[in-house]
Amino acid sequence: SRFETCWPALMKDSHGVIIIFNPDLPSHLKEIEMWYSCFVQQQPLLDSQCLLVAHHKPGSAGDTENLSLAYPLNKLKLIHSNLEEDPEDVRMEFIKYFRSIITIINESREREELSIIS
Repeated sequence: SRFETCWPALMKDSHGVIIIFNPDLPSHLKEIEMWYSCFVQQQPLLDSQCLLVAHHKPGSAGDTENLSLAYPLNKLKLIHSNLEEDPEDVRMEFIKYFRSIITIINESREREELSIIS
């Protein structure tokens, strides 16, 4: 896409990636594979540093049960957001995700400090 030249700047020193997509659009399902490849695999980040959000627009059927993603996306944490019905649920999932990222950052910082000391 036309913003690809900006991607290296966006990726620099990033600790996590959240990919939000519309599960009702087949084109989005193809695109998230590209986003995952560019922003997670090539950095490289751990899968636990990536969160997929299937965002259901108001009034859409919101078939949360039958969304099956192909490998490697099926290894990622996937949450369904429908802000009409359950905004609190989504908020809690985001908090959990941010906590896990902070844990990863702290652990890698400790490892760095230990390697400097030893």
